[in-house]
Amino acid sequence: MLTIDASELDYRRLNEEIRAVEGDVTVTGCLGHRFIAAGLGDRNIELIGTPGNALGAYLNGASITVRGNAQDAMGDTMNTGRIVVYGSAGDAAGYAMRGGEIYVRDNAGYRAGIHMKEYQDKCPVMVIGGRCGSFLGEYQAGGIIIVLGLGISGRDVVGNFPCTGMHGGRMYLRSDCANIRFPKNVTASPATPGDLASIDRYISEFCSLFGIDKKEVLDSPFTKVAPDSKNPYEEMYVAN
Repeated sequence: MLTIDASELDYRRLNEEIRAVEGDVTVTGCLGHRFIAAGLGDRNIELIGTPGNALGAYLNGASITVRGNAQDAMGDTMNTGRIVVYGSAGDAAGYAMRGGEIYVRDNAGYRAGIHMKEYQDKCPVMVIGGRCGSFLGEYQAGGIIIVLGLGISGRDVVGNFPCTGMHGGRMYLRSDCANIRFPKNVTASPATPGDLASIDRYISEFCSLFGIDKKEVLDSPFTKVAPDSKNPYEEMYVAN
């Protein structure tokens, strides 16, 4: 595997060097470099440091591993592939994501999963190990979002206004969500054994990647959130 030192490269030069490599690559010295691996197909890319905005945008089959945190808009409009973050992610992770999988060991910022969508056999999946900020799943149109709430010290698993405008897909929160206010366009209910079976492989993969006890993860209640309105925007634009 070829190693590229990004510490003396700007983001344009770094991306040029990554694209010039036909096989797998490790990048050291990442510090805010934008658009890494945008649109790339089948190859493995390991990043050591903190990549900048739009990591893996339009990703088309590559597998990205981040040994650190990731900044905003990671996985923007990704088609296929996988992004694994051994840290936290910034705002808008998985923006308009339409395929592939994202696994974040720790937390995610605001608007994770905004505009996620799915088509035919493409179902994007994002698993967040800690908590998410406000507007999780805003305008979600498809796909699966799982938030596990690990190590969050009594805080709610998600911030304010989750699922605003959500009209497709599913969300699974490892919490009874007693203190979380959901909008009228969704239904939040205790996850059934069948619900948990449907996401078992994603939880198993998360636990395997990050060395977490799956039994401990499943030894807590989960809440399933799904849209139940044909007009999810009515409450925002029509006066009662």
